[in-house]
Amino acid sequence: MPCQFTDEHVSLNNEGHIETQLIHRQAMLQFGQKGDTPVNPDAITFLITGSKLDLRRYLDGVEAEQLECELRRYSTEGIHIHWPSQEAKDYNRWFTCTLKQDKGLFTVTGFLRHPSNEPPPGQQDYRSWPAIADTEILTTSGKPQQIRNTTPSVKATLGSQQRLHCQFGVDHRGANITVEWHWQQRGERTKLFGHSSRTGQIQGSGVGKKALAGGDATYTLPFTKMSSEGTYICSVLVNPLFGNQDVVLHIEEPPRVSLNVGNVLSVLDGAEQKVVCEAENYYPLDVEIKWYEQDPAALGQRVGAPLSKMLQNILLSSHKHNQDMTYSLSGFFYLKASLEASGRQFTCIVSHKSLRMPIKKSFILQVEDKTKQNKKKNSFRVAKDNL
Repeated sequence: MPCQFTDEHVSLNNEGHIETQLIHRQAMLQFGQKGDTPVNPDAITFLITGSKLDLRRYLDGVEAEQLECELRRYSTEGIHIHWPSQEAKDYNRWFTCTLKQDKGLFTVTGFLRHPSNEPPPGQQDYRSWPAIADTEILTTSGKPQQIRNTTPSVKATLGSQQRLHCQFGVDHRGANITVEWHWQQRGERTKLFGHSSRTGQIQGSGVGKKALAGGDATYTLPFTKMSSEGTYICSVLVNPLFGNQDVVLHIEEPPRVSLNVGNVLSVLDGAEQKVVCEAENYYPLDVEIKWYEQDPAALGQRVGAPLSKMLQNILLSSHKHNQDMTYSLSGFFYLKASLEASGRQFTCIVSHKSLRMPIKKSFILQVEDKTKQNKKKNSFRVAKDNL
């Protein structure tokens, strides 16, 4: 699988501050055995050998063209720990591999361990990254730890229950695992849940302890409120490896649409009527309200019917901010009744990002002749007087 390797060049500037230059390099992610020939000899090859955690089990039915792959160096911040499943080596170099489905269906992040006979550098490892040649083969040991998320972005309506997926795995038993969930909005970060397998202690709620034992750290949000919107961060620590996944929760509440008139509006010729289309309790802010007029001759015709005419004399109210943080808006016009317009259909169409299809509300205009109405009244009076 082709993969972008984001390499780093770390140096000190003239003021003594550390500067990091990111270098994008061509690489390949290749599964196989030690000593395999690289599929692309002109690229850096990260050869992943056998592991108890196989990344490919998450990729069934997914083509390589549907995946975005990125490799990065991973700093252990000077911490050097013998990984339980490894052979007796002095030192490990670590890389992260992140695979994203191109339509945002899932994200998987794993750690690649590249064992080395060289001793630790004796300082922060990022200050002395070893050079990697353009065609080098890095034989790495599987995925010692990985974290997976099938809900990178969630759209929720108010009052709904949401499950924010987070799954993790470690390649050895008895690991000291710390799992946490944080919520972040407008720069503020709040801890929602925490669990340490070493102490067994749990802080907060939302994640089942039994599920954690099987690597499922899915967080349940029981009742979505407007204040629930933000970024939820699932993190897993197995020293010295720290991985996390973000889940962005968006609130999208569809509008309730209504008209201030019934299905049929009956008015006298020459009368003026205010017609209002109300879109209420929606979120986020942007909504579009349009009115259309359809000629009566076209109603019921399927072929060759003239298109509806969009009304231009539409006025919009100011946005109303409701107590539950949703919005309301109305689009209205003043209808001047005429006998020629009788039978016409008027349709309000409301569009909003929460809707797959716009909402339509219509009414038929019926205009009565004043003269005929007066004759009816006079006839009624005569009949009443005769009684």
